[in-house]
Amino acid sequence: MNDLHELFNTLDGRGLATLVRNGEVSPGELLETAITRVEQVEPGLNAVSERLYEQARSQASGSSVRQGVMAGVPTLVKDMFTPMTGARMTSGSHALGEFRSDIDCEIVSRLRQAGCQLIGTTTAPEFGVSYSTESQRFGATCNPWNLQHSAGGSSGGAAALVAARAIPFAHGNDGGGSLRVPASCCGVFGFKPSRGLLPSGPMVGEGWAGLSTAHAITLSVGDSAALLDATAGSDLGAPYAAPMPATPFAHAAGRDPRRLKIALISAISPWPAEPEALAALQHTVALLEALGHYVVPTTLPVQLPEFLDATFDIIGSHTQGYLDLLGKMRGFPVAMDEVEPRTRVILRERGQLPATRYISAVESMHALGRAMAGFFEEYDIVLTPTLNRAPPRLGELAFDDDSRSLQDFIALSHRYSPYTAIFNATGQPAMSVPLYWTAGFAAAGLSLRRAVWRRTDLAEPRRATGTRPAVGRTQAAAKRLCGLMRRDYWRWRDHRLRC
Repeated sequence: MNDLHELFNTLDGRGLATLVRNGEVSPGELLETAITRVEQVEPGLNAVSERLYEQARSQASGSSVRQGVMAGVPTLVKDMFTPMTGARMTSGSHALGEFRSDIDCEIVSRLRQAGCQLIGTTTAPEFGVSYSTESQRFGATCNPWNLQHSAGGSSGGAAALVAARAIPFAHGNDGGGSLRVPASCCGVFGFKPSRGLLPSGPMVGEGWAGLSTAHAITLSVGDSAALLDATAGSDLGAPYAAPMPATPFAHAAGRDPRRLKIALISAISPWPAEPEALAALQHTVALLEALGHYVVPTTLPVQLPEFLDATFDIIGSHTQGYLDLLGKMRGFPVAMDEVEPRTRVILRERGQLPATRYISAVESMHALGRAMAGFFEEYDIVLTPTLNRAPPRLGELAFDDDSRSLQDFIALSHRYSPYTAIFNATGQPAMSVPLYWTAGFAAAGLSLRRAVWRRTDLAEPRRATGTRPAVGRTQAAAKRLCGLMRRDYWRWRDHRLRC
């Protein structure tokens, strides 16, 4: 058998699982290799919330990790409202202390049924409300391509470990861009499925009034599709569910698409994209046109400031409700000094809204969804930058002064990523595809969106065979690796995902 580390460098999750099912490698061998790889990069990344190695080792000889689409493949679960038996769940906050769940939530249960070995949890900012994974509890998670820059958020720990090739994929969730933003920052694939396609129970009925959904950050589109096959479908008592496709996602991902009419969005008021983001966008337009697709410049039917204001009405109300529940569970209320300044500002301005205002905010999301549904009667796909700029340096998105206003926080965050949250509100599938590298050798993802519950056509990047980010290496080495990837390894084909 080839060196196991070389297998991790060259195969995605499905490739590793095939070796396990064929008896060519054991789950225990993959487990120990993944642990070694995580420990190799973790000092530089700070992407792990909790190690669960011994728990995983105790289960590595069982039959459950020898079967399934991801048989024996090690991965980690995001530490954000995702209970897992025996694991600490902090949601990035000191307020949860050492709370440990005695059950698996449904998405974790389905990952286990798919054969995954769950070896730990990944870092996230407090309650997921930041586009950079930096918290007072765990510190900053670094971008594996440049340790001075952010891995994005809120699934930054997941994206950093996948980009570093410690593991081929990792669980995450997305309430405003939390899968797509870190995928863009780290140069990997991040996909937010349609609302109601993935389970959220039993702890949560719907995250942030339906804005949030779970899925994964992956090296390959094929892994993303295979994981959807393994985890999609409503759970018991779900408030609503997306219809399941007649064809498995993995089969749909291999089909050639028809010619598509693509809406090109290059600007949204009041925060225009910076030149590097526009260069990435034009690079992608040229690629899509060369593949035969029809790209049309247009604008989205949304007033961004009003939309974001309503979004934070929802986030603030849900955050207050969650902390109230936490206080009841532990027997005493959560004090404001237990949460970070950003959370205090959100609670101060939006934590005690009247019910009528909350209902109005939810209704505005529904209205936007209907407007976007009409928009997609004319277009097949929407193309935007995932981010308005290259990944920020660590600390640039920090919000450590609770005397500032919520509008200050909204401007700080959403001038950086103004597009992603829109498609959480509409419930439509959206993805960030790693299509471009900036002159500063930073990843720049491009986002594609499709009408809810329809097919999504996308360009799949070939995996960067044999390359890993320069975690802890010199800047010159990082430039050489990134240049090699840009020149020789990203090859584009059309694929289709059914969403």
